[in-house]
Amino acid sequence: MTSNSAATTGTDRLEPAVDVSPFVRRDGEGRSELHLVVDGVHCGSCVARIERTLLRQPDVETARVNLTTRRLRLVWRGEAARGNELVHQIARLGYRAVPYDPETLTAGDRGREQELLRCLAVAGFAAGNVMLLAVSVWAGHATAMGEATRALFHWFEALIALPAIAYAARPFFRSALAALRAGHTNMDVPISLAVIIAPAMSLVETMRNGPHVYFDSAITLLFFLLIGRYLDLRARGAARSAVEHLLALRATAVTLVRPDGTTRSVRPEELEAGQEVLVAVGERIPVDGTVSFGTSEVDSSPVTGESVPQRVAEGDRVFAGTVNLAAPIRVRVRAVGEDTLLAEIVRLVELAEQRRGRFVALADRLARWYSPFVHSLAALTFLGWWLAGGQLWQQALLHAVAVLIVTCPCALGLAVPAVQVIASGRLLRQGILLKSATALERFAEVDTVVLDKTGTLTEGRPEPRLEDLPAELLRQAAALARASRHPLARALASRFPEVPVATDVVEVPGSGLSRRTQAGEVRLGRREFAGVRGGPEPDGPELWLSVPGREPIRIPFCDRIRVDAGEVVSALAGQGLEVWLLSGDRPEVVERVARAVGIERFAASVDPAGKVRALEELRARGRRVLMVGDGLNDAPALAAAHVSLSPASAIDIAQISADAIFQGDRLGPVLEVLSVARQARRLVLQNIAMSVLYNLCAVPLAVLGYVTPLVAAVAMSSSSLVVVGNSFRLARRARP
Repeated sequence: MTSNSAATTGTDRLEPAVDVSPFVRRDGEGRSELHLVVDGVHCGSCVARIERTLLRQPDVETARVNLTTRRLRLVWRGEAARGNELVHQIARLGYRAVPYDPETLTAGDRGREQELLRCLAVAGFAAGNVMLLAVSVWAGHATAMGEATRALFHWFEALIALPAIAYAARPFFRSALAALRAGHTNMDVPISLAVIIAPAMSLVETMRNGPHVYFDSAITLLFFLLIGRYLDLRARGAARSAVEHLLALRATAVTLVRPDGTTRSVRPEELEAGQEVLVAVGERIPVDGTVSFGTSEVDSSPVTGESVPQRVAEGDRVFAGTVNLAAPIRVRVRAVGEDTLLAEIVRLVELAEQRRGRFVALADRLARWYSPFVHSLAALTFLGWWLAGGQLWQQALLHAVAVLIVTCPCALGLAVPAVQVIASGRLLRQGILLKSATALERFAEVDTVVLDKTGTLTEGRPEPRLEDLPAELLRQAAALARASRHPLARALASRFPEVPVATDVVEVPGSGLSRRTQAGEVRLGRREFAGVRGGPEPDGPELWLSVPGREPIRIPFCDRIRVDAGEVVSALAGQGLEVWLLSGDRPEVVERVARAVGIERFAASVDPAGKVRALEELRARGRRVLMVGDGLNDAPALAAAHVSLSPASAIDIAQISADAIFQGDRLGPVLEVLSVARQARRLVLQNIAMSVLYNLCAVPLAVLGYVTPLVAAVAMSSSSLVVVGNSFRLARRARP
């Protein structure tokens, strides 16, 4: 066990807040939510102990500790001040909980790392010197070294080893003492016993001039334990939660533009909706809002995963956490703080990382039996070798020490959470947000993919088709369109950004726009509004422009198919998945889109209830369906599917029913999430298998006396590092 014990070194560098109430989030239903970092969490038994204690408290609905990130999510019904009482309950168990704050956490981790390095240096220096003295004693056995000389060397070993152990073993002793004071044990209790027993026995033997002196083994054992703990702390830092990377995207200072045109620097939380902020080139946009002045390019990859910068102009929406690349812009504030898209993404990722999947629950159940098992096994090993095996008590005690060290459930405890955190981070970098902890497990089981058309296979944004239309008339139409918020009008206006908005425009709701000129009235809108009667049924959205003295012209619109839709459908079919298209659109439109992307199974004019019935029929056939829909009218189907994925805009992100959502204009995230899910399942099973195999091999060997304490220390550290290292394979992006 190396991983979570590292969390306890230097815990006094994380000062607890006197009052955690300011860190509590409240919802509209009377619930309070608090995120904490818990120091001293070592394995599944620690996790289970904290969760059981908190869930026994009145009105506590959720208490979930993530073993990998050491974060606790608490949800209860009641006032925010109740959080202080719950934190006190955690402290009574011997654990230290502080409000989750990335800067404080980073400083605390840096302090832990520095302390471990100091302890490691002391233990290494002492181990080298004690080993030199021990070699002299070993050589003396062959050269008839006198007893007085050997005793003198043993005392020199004690003078070097004992102070070094007292100093370098503090990370283990502190954690073990806190657990014992709270009336329970943790992983550092047997480690501390092992570190104390070996030098204590050696000191007794030195005082009675006996031969069983193992100061060299004791200090070297501690040296190896500290090496493993330090390496694991570094590895865990690399597997840091995706939430911490997201929170680093928040701006720390904002340039507020006053009504008189002057500016001043303020904190983001001081802003209010309707105010204007100035965003210089290279700065992060601090709020969600609309561009009120200027044209630039924005790098949205930290939030959406889109690698290509997006052009923004007056009227376009921008989001907190994105970076302004090309020119200064002014942004009209729409949302700040916890109401921004970035904050919503953080909440979704927190939920995905904190919830308990099936494999996590299994690993936790197996690991929580660790403490009573290992102490009983060590005692039986000692008694067996001493009483039944006929060995000296000193040698039997060393076998028991090896058992205390080698039996470690930490690799098993990390087997699933490490993969889950790394998978969340990888998907987040591709603009995919998991909302359910079990989603990855269910994505890996998919054998059928059902796609919606509008907003899923297509971009969901109308694009005007302007070929062979008179440029001068189109500019007049664009001038009218700029005065409206209608999606078709905005799409037309975006094609002519240089055209100013027309004056004296009147908008007739549900019909269109008009303005009077010297030549007469100009109209833009529905065909009836433009004076067009009869004609063939339109094959898609349209606007009509009526100009005095000319025949009305039709401006057709199309919803473009996502650029990679055909490639994605082909890849899904190539993986042996059955692909369906279900849409409520007209049969001729659905068939055209299905043929264009290569889907053979499709159905048109399907209402939301019909989609649910279709999914139930597939499920009755034994199919495990991934539903990909736009999250609004597809909500019933998303909920009915085995697992669901949805493209989402900022305003929809909190409303959709999908298990995961993706940002951007491409359909590629469907392939990415399936690839990550399958790879994650393989790695989880590999991690569990390696952890079980390690214990099945190492524990019997230690009980039978074939494993020394030094070998046990190396094996224990290596088991956790191997599991974490294997999990990091998921960080490499590769298609199956």
